[in-house]
Parts: sequence; structure tokens; C-alpha cells
Amino acid sequence: MEETANNEPVKSLEVSSWDKGSAAIKQQYVTTKEKFHESIDSAWQKEGVQRCGGNGQSAQGDRKTQEEDAVEPPGKKIKLEEQTEDRKEKEDGKKARGQFKCRPHRKPHNYDIRLCPSVVQERADKCFYGDKCKFFHDIAEYMSVKPEDIGERCHLFDTFGRCQYSVTCRFAKAHTGEGFKNLVNEELLKKHEGRLMVKNALDKDLQRRLRKKQVSFKASEAYLKTINKTASQGASKKKAAECQALQCSNGDASTAGQDGQNCTAEDAATVDGLKAESVAEKQTSAEELSGSAGDCEKRTPHVEPTGLNSSEKTQDTQKPSPIKTVGALTDADLIKLRPSEKKQCGNLPFRRICKRFGADITCGEMAMCTNLLQGQSSEWALLKRHESEDLFGVQLEGCFPDTMTKCAELLNHNIEVDFVDINSGCPIDLVYKKVLDVPLTVKIRTGVQDKVNIAHKLIPEMKNWGVSMITYIDNCSKLASPIPLFGNGDILSYEDAIKARETGVSGIMLGRGALIKPWIFTEIKEQRHWDISSNERMDILKDFTRFGLEHWGSDTQGLEKTRSFLLEWLSFLCRYIPVGLLEHVPQKINERPPYYMGRDYLETLMASQHVGDWIKISEMLLGPVPQNFSFLPKHKANAYK
Repeated sequence: MEETANNEPVKSLEVSSWDKGSAAIKQQYVTTKEKFHESIDSAWQKEGVQRCGGNGQSAQGDRKTQEEDAVEPPGKKIKLEEQTEDRKEKEDGKKARGQFKCRPHRKPHNYDIRLCPSVVQERADKCFYGDKCKFFHDIAEYMSVKPEDIGERCHLFDTFGRCQYSVTCRFAKAHTGEGFKNLVNEELLKKHEGRLMVKNALDKDLQRRLRKKQVSFKASEAYLKTINKTASQGASKKKAAECQALQCSNGDASTAGQDGQNCTAEDAATVDGLKAESVAEKQTSAEELSGSAGDCEKRTPHVEPTGLNSSEKTQDTQKPSPIKTVGALTDADLIKLRPSEKKQCGNLPFRRICKRFGADITCGEMAMCTNLLQGQSSEWALLKRHESEDLFGVQLEGCFPDTMTKCAELLNHNIEVDFVDINSGCPIDLVYKKVLDVPLTVKIRTGVQDKVNIAHKLIPEMKNWGVSMITYIDNCSKLASPIPLFGNGDILSYEDAIKARETGVSGIMLGRGALIKPWIFTEIKEQRHWDISSNERMDILKDFTRFGLEHWGSDTQGLEKTRSFLLEWLSFLCRYIPVGLLEHVPQKINERPPYYMGRDYLETLMASQHVGDWIKISEMLLGPVPQNFSFLPKHKANAYK
């Protein structure tokens, strides 16, 4: 740094560590990596606590070890003209991805120490499995091996008057009487009687009928027949015209009828069996449009049509749809998730946080149509809606008109939703218009290939499809009019929101920005920069853990589920830089924070990008992690590169 005549510091002309993609922080707060971690560790040592790595083991010694490099994202590279590595990467034509390919294979945690549900729920009848049940039936025996409670107050008991997890609750002391009896606050219980806080749960009878393919899809099947017939007729006319043109070129124009009926027997057979050829042709055109990211058949399995007579079923259930499709660009395209890493529950607790800060509309996490049609509980959990979500939609992903249409009809009759959103690179055709009673919205990208934009071609078509709203990341509001178009992408401040609104969009949608600072909704509505304190941010995390215990449960399994979602969220929250520390505001979403010391210890701790510090924060809220605990963020440093 240099100084002016008035001894005021100014930026040096040299290339500083934050000039190339890093945020500019006031000089008095900037520090080195070594001093940053030394400060955090010294505070821990005073408390007698050892920092642990992502695998639950203590991380002592040199921070430049291989383990440390695995759990903390590397520093941002400054692009220089002489960098041969970057040049080689461009020559290879390969784009760097944020996959954590070195993460080890880990099996999902099994909770062997569990009390039988028949005992927890105090059922009058005995356990259905009898002696074959693998869970505890003796409460005293279970309590002797149960992990210790982590607190003296139970949020569920204090809020609702009864904790449904009884002695399995990790706060059981707050509501356990003599003989391990589960206590009840009758006054509070009566106050919440008949109150349905979470809607759209999967009915067991519906799940059974879905699995046995006993659900009727009359509206979908009727409409699918019409589009298949239209596609077949169009293909037949095209083939007939080709036959006529071929005969004309051979000098046989005089023998060809007006409709091309005088083709050879071989040609006629080809016309009758045109469906397979038409499918292959349309599939090829879809692949040309989408590239590898649009290979829907590999990414999403086709579901056999349900509710049809055997004569109406196709011979090959894996045959792709005759309608041109590309499909959604999902997380699985960027981060190859393993089966044990698939999402288990929709993050309803986080949406409750966003509602508290002023979000007007909330939308569930993207659910796959094929899994919903199969009655998968984990996928239906993504559709759950809290009572605070007054304007709520579900987001669907699918590649085939038959599965998406049937899914729309299924949800239309079985859940409470205000709109259905298609998160898609190239959405399906008109199919939703015939089966939905609620508005249809579409979230699109500029395209699915780098530097190949197709959105401006899709928007006019969507107007004809009956789409009610489009969410997009560029200036296409004039093309969409009169359909409302919402802008999204790279919004982290109210200035970003204002800039987006200047393009003429009807509203804005936030994703990553809300994960980094959920109070952004308040900032946008009040048009101010909120220099939120570390204690206020900790209160937000406390609310999240309470909401998580409500949603996933206060027993060991639910508590650890809450912890896993909290840790994933902390991998985004650590990217926030307090307003009072910035050299200039606002912080940009792609600016990586350098190492800095906060105004207090908690603010410094929250700035850490080390997974061990995230675990420490989780232990401050949810108690010690269990033995053999492991956590490795899937996204590594994808947003930093």
C-alpha cells in the first residue's frame, strides 16, 4: 500500500492478492493463512478442544499435509500470460470442473442403537416382527447404550407440548418422568391440536398403488395419444413427400399420385413403420442441440406407461419419446454423486429461514418425475411444504413427455401446490397444458452448450405452450412479454437485484446468493447493506437447527441429518464477508474472500474454509459428532475456480 500527502492509504499499482478475483478487504483485517489458523487454534486450545478434520480425526501438525489440502479449497489462481498449464488446458478443450474426485467411498451411517418404533410410539399391540425385530424393546437396556443427551431443553417439547421421539430424543431428560414415561404439556398440546404444519406428505396407500402401477392417468394418456398421432401423421406426410420427390427424380412423375400413393410396396411398408425412424431422427436432432449434457436417456431411466391395457403397451419400454427433448442440467452432470450421496430430504428448514427474511415465493428442490411415479419416499420428501410457505411451487426434472405429463397429473390431484416449475435446458412441449390446474413455470439457461445460446428461440415457443412464468439469467423480457420473466444468477446484493430489474424482468429468483447470506431478502426489500453481527448469524444457525430437529427429528438419526445439511450450508456461508470489513461494497458472488481476521472470534471462525471448523460450529449447536463421523463436501471449491 502507498500513502498520499495526507497519509491516506491508497491501493498500490502492483497486482495484489485480491485484484484477480478476490474480494478487497480493509488492510487492518487481512492476514495470512498461517496466522488465521493459528488464531482459531489458540482459542480452541484454551477450551481444551482439538480441531478435527472431515473424517472426525484431530488435525494437528503441519497444515500443508495431504489431508489439509483435501478439506480446504486451494487458493485462487492468478491468471498470467506465461501460465503454460492454463494454455494446455485450453488446447485440450477441457473445462475444469469442481468435482471432488479424490473423495473416498463411504457407506451411509447405520444407526444400530435404536428403540423399536412400537415402543417409542407406545402402541398397545406388540411389535409386528416379534423376536425377529432387530431393534431394542427393553427401554432400560436401550438407555444404557444410548448416546448422552446434548441439552437440557427439548425444542419439540417446549414448542408443541409433546416430543414424539420420547426417550430416543437427544434432549429426553427434558420430558422423561419416572419409569421412562414420556411427559406431555396438555395446554401446549391442545393449542396445536389439528394443526398441520407440513403438507404434501406421501400417503401410504398412494405409495402402494404407485408401486403396483394401479394409479390411473386418464387425462395424460388421452393427450399423449393425440400428440403421438399428430407426430405420426406429420412423419407419414413427410415420407410420402420424399417418395414423390424420389419418383420424380427417376422420371416416374406421371405414375405418382397426388398423395404419393403409387410408391413401391417396400416404400409403403417404410411409411407404415415410420415411427421408429422418426424417433431416431428426432433423437439425433436433440443430441445435436444438446451435446453430451442433453443425453437424457443415460441420465433418466424411462418409466413403463401405467394404466394402459396390455395391447396398448409398447414392445420396448426403453424407446425414447417421439417428442424432441433435451432435459435438465442437474447437479449430477457437474458433480457425479454416488448412491450414498443422493439427496434424502428436501431442505424445508432452510426455506423457513428465507421466509423469515422476506422471501415472497419458495420452491422445493428439484425432483425427478420417474422417482415420483415410482413412489420413492426420498423424492416425495422434496415436495413437502411448510405452513409458512404461502406461495409455494415444486420443481420437476424429466426428459420424456409421458413421464412428465403423468407426474403433473399425479401431483395435481395429490398435493397442495401453487405452481409447477420445470428446471430444464429445453422443456417439454404442450403436455402440461392439458393436465394442470395450477400455473406452469419454466427455469431455463442460455443453452446447454458453452457459447451456444438457444433460449431466445425457446421463449417464443413457450408462449404458445401456455407457460405462466419463465425464470432466466439474461435480458429476454421483451421476448417473453406478456409472460412474466424472472431473472436469476449472480445476485448477492440489492444493487445486483436492481441491476437485474433494470432489464425489465418481473422479479428475481435467488439460489446461491441466498445460501451465502439468507438475509439478502431483507437487504433487497430495504435497499441497504446489512452489517450483520456474528451473534446474529449464529442465531440464524440456531433457528436452522431447531427447524431441522422439527423436520428430521430430535433422535440421533434426525440430529445427524440436521448436522449434515448444516455442514453443507456452512460451505456456502463461509464465503460471506462482513460489510464492515470490505474495502468497498458490495461483495460480488464470484469474489473469493482472502484470509482475514474478524472483529471477534466467532466472526473469524465463521470465515474459515476448513471443514474442521465447520464441524466445530456444528458441535456448538448439536453436540459432539459421533465416533467414526465423516463429512466431505461434494462441491469442493467449484464456485471459486
